Amino acid sequence: MATVDRGVWLAPEGLPAADIAALGPRLEGLGYSTLWVGETFGRDPFALLAHVGAKTSTLNVATGIANIYNRHPGVMLQGANTVAEQTGGRMTLGLGVSSPAIVNKVRGIEYDKPLSFLRSYLDVMEGALYTSVKPADPVPVVLAALGPKMLELAAERTAGAHPYNTSPEHTAMAREVMGPDAGLYVEQKVMLTDDPVLARETGAKVLKFYSRAPGYRNAWLRMGFTEEDIDGLSEKLVDALVAWGDVDAIEARLAEHAEAGATHICIQPLHPEHGVGVIDDEVLAALAPGGAS
Repeated sequence: MATVDRGVWLAPEGLPAADIAALGPRLEGLGYSTLWVGETFGRDPFALLAHVGAKTSTLNVATGIANIYNRHPGVMLQGANTVAEQTGGRMTLGLGVSSPAIVNKVRGIEYDKPLSFLRSYLDVMEGALYTSVKPADPVPVVLAALGPKMLELAAERTAGAHPYNTSPEHTAMAREVMGPDAGLYVEQKVMLTDDPVLARETGAKVLKFYSRAPGYRNAWLRMGFTEEDIDGLSEKLVDALVAWGDVDAIEARLAEHAEAGATHICIQPLHPEHGVGVIDDEVLAALAPGGAS
């Protein structure tokens, strides 16, 4: 059975900063390689990751993802290089186009031609001026990618792709599109519960926001789901995107991603009943690469 590097993806906006900083050493001690944090309307991800990085010594930190419409490419590079220098190179820059619901409807920023915008963004960022002490090595960049064209861009221009809300079947497709050498940093939602009703209700609540986003809808349609599956957040859809059950059942799903070609799996622990916002320490310990502690 293939084994891959394992990290944790969190949306810790409801936690005080001190609790997030304390979580860093906890993840480090459990053997996780990387902490990924998203960006919506809460904390600045670079400031947050620098805070975590200062409390850890081996844990890598990563944006999953930083929104390219929010920042000029030069500003994005400044943030990534600053964290990388402060952490001794423990920074990965996950970039993405996010969703029109966030970029256009809330931020009021034009959202148009995301693929070509991201391609041009990478061009500008690669040539951006940076006058401070640089990190010893360039910060690895990965792209939030779901469809074939974005996956191709990730393989062509960056260290790899960071698919989110996908299945092992999507991982296999992504590996085929990207070839054997590109990194594939897959997010997988996990929930430690044997109650199917609770698992599916909680999973559906978490996925509801994403079901309105065109990028995810199109990806799920390509994965074989119907409009009815998406609009109704069907059991079939939730079960494909959220790995729930006992530890063996969740580990089996993670193994499927590994066999399909993932090079890194970042679990996103969902708390039964609460979903996101409450960290389930039990599942973090149960799925820890270094064993529970």
